[in-house]
Amino acid sequence: MPNDAFGHSQPTSRTTGAPEAVVATRGFATRAIRTGQDPCSATGSTVVPVFQTATFTQAQVGVTKGFDYSRSGNPTRQALERQLADLEGARFASAFGSGMAAVNGACSILAAGDHVVATKDCYGGTYRLLSDVLPRYGITTTYVDTCDVQATREAIRLNTKLVWLETPTNPLLRIVDIAAISALKRPGLAIAVDNTFATPYWQRPLELGADIVMHSTTKYLGGHSDVVGGIVITDDAALAEQIAFHQNAVGAIPGPWDAYLTLRGAKTLALRMREHERNAHAVAHFLESRDDVAAVYYPGLTSHPHHELAKRQMRGFGGVVSFRPHGGAERALEIASSTRIFNLATSLGGVESLICSPTAMTHGSVPAARKAELGITPDLLRLSVGIEDEADIIGDLAYVLDVSLAKTRLFAIA
Repeated sequence: MPNDAFGHSQPTSRTTGAPEAVVATRGFATRAIRTGQDPCSATGSTVVPVFQTATFTQAQVGVTKGFDYSRSGNPTRQALERQLADLEGARFASAFGSGMAAVNGACSILAAGDHVVATKDCYGGTYRLLSDVLPRYGITTTYVDTCDVQATREAIRLNTKLVWLETPTNPLLRIVDIAAISALKRPGLAIAVDNTFATPYWQRPLELGADIVMHSTTKYLGGHSDVVGGIVITDDAALAEQIAFHQNAVGAIPGPWDAYLTLRGAKTLALRMREHERNAHAVAHFLESRDDVAAVYYPGLTSHPHHELAKRQMRGFGGVVSFRPHGGAERALEIASSTRIFNLATSLGGVESLICSPTAMTHGSVPAARKAELGITPDLLRLSVGIEDEADIIGDLAYVLDVSLAKTRLFAIA
């Protein structure tokens, strides 16, 4: 398969020997298992090998087999890039060593004097990059409620080169209308979507008009909480070239083992996402049924203000649920510290269930006043609902809610 100067696969038939018409009709799970993963031509290995090498021997000066140095391209990483690009319905992808490296890779299309419009309640690490790092290079950001199309339109300036969307948002799971925001595009303005929460199984932003899709592959794509990574995907050749150049020049790449683990994890994405969502639905309905829970945030609930938009834009609602228990921060921290099935940990998207306090953990880098304005307060808890048995997941929550409620009432009486 031909490669460009960076070792990236060029657009060809995505499966060796298969007619394009056949490839185009293959389902999501089939592509997750097959794209970029043909048997090794040298050995017949069914599984993509881990090419644990820094360099590649050349037959003659400048004559390679498509690879010369693993920073510029590695066959294991290339297989991952082909696989994930295909799942988003695109031709090009650049894998990075972390989700934040991928965010920075997407922002590599910017230059001094450029302006960004970003979802106001974006991930804390993204906020830190946009607010504390990029301004050093003359790039400024305006944060706006991107759920409000008119407000987003009004925030776009002549020098706006990137609109950064996050949907569902982290941690309040608000939904942005990707198609409506994409309709605001003009020449020189790109729409990028952090699709980490939804994954390409539930949502494909490029099909809705976006130009760039970014994932923290640490989360659902890897799926097992054992590897850190990120990816930037586009079907625009010019954007792809800029991002690939940045990937090679900066070198914030995943190693071959990281690429292999992510590639392997993504093979089961379809199965896992169905189970994550099934359990998350059950958890959301359970929490909503309790009088001692003040609010539940999950786009699959009919009570969610963006439920109808989520139904139109997404094929499913994902595996993250956030909620506020009555009793304030003290009770929320008691719940977070007492679960047994839910591990108290940052991150999400693994097969195991996790619980966290966003204000202190995932959004710790966001100023306190801004968190309060966004509603990311100490009484808010975020659940990454895993794929354990539903009864055990809900049983764990029921127990800690009951115990913490009893303690709260005892304190009130005292």
